[in-house]
Amino acid sequence: MTVAASPAGPALLVNARIARRLDEVAHLLDEQDASAFRIMAYRNAAASLRALPVPVSDLYTHEGLAGLETIPGVGHVIARAIRDQLQLGRLPLLERLRGEVDPVGAFEGLPGIGPVLAERLHHELGIGSLEDLEAAAHDGRLQALPGFGAKRLAAVTAALAGRLGRVRVALPDEDEPGVAELLDVDREYRERAGDGTLPTIAPRRFNPAHQAWLPVLHTERGDRHYTALFSNTALAHRLGRTHDWVVLYYDGRGRERQCTVVTPHSGSLRGRRAVRGREVECLAYYGVSHTGAEATGAE
Repeated sequence: MTVAASPAGPALLVNARIARRLDEVAHLLDEQDASAFRIMAYRNAAASLRALPVPVSDLYTHEGLAGLETIPGVGHVIARAIRDQLQLGRLPLLERLRGEVDPVGAFEGLPGIGPVLAERLHHELGIGSLEDLEAAAHDGRLQALPGFGAKRLAAVTAALAGRLGRVRVALPDEDEPGVAELLDVDREYRERAGDGTLPTIAPRRFNPAHQAWLPVLHTERGDRHYTALFSNTALAHRLGRTHDWVVLYYDGRGRERQCTVVTPHSGSLRGRRAVRGREVECLAYYGVSHTGAEATGAE
């Protein structure tokens, strides 16, 4: 850590603000039965931020993610959480733990994206954040979506660059988990949700009575952390799939990733659990033949 110390006081308020959010993450993880190791990691990182003699924003400006990882107790996952707060002014992980996630609404303020297209982006391409949308703009997925021409793509890409504060060409993850692992987490979540052994949260959206109905699972596979929840989007409610579609959040290279696991109602995967966007891999996993109509769509 080589950044020169700045005057104490207001310049260090950002450290305290981010530390409070990390402490809240630890508190909610504790309430939701996450691993003790993960809970302690966020608490230790919060304490280190409060003790940091320089504004963490200065450290990130000069040294990037590598600089954040020099803070005692801050590894690459929490470094990304700090980066998100500095760049976006919010922490998506905390919003999810609070039950405040709106994976569709975030897209509607972008040029050329209305409610219908926003839902298609989420349910057909599995996009759940602005960062995911930025990656899809660079890896060809948006161009493949009907109605997403060059003009709309350019407008969305420019808006994302401005909103995220950078221009970044997203690279595919080299450590993407196999469908067997994803389906196993989905199995664990649905089994435990079904027998009532998971803690529940009260989602903000589509929940006027503020009932704590949404089960949440925190689990690990090797060194990869997973959070699983039933989908709480407008389309899931409209189609009656709130207890079928399962959204998995997990660690990926450089950012958190997510996918949705569903039960298709047609094609060779009918009646089986399938990861949206990875149907061909699911066919191989189950050892069934391809019929040419495997996209899960909005089923």
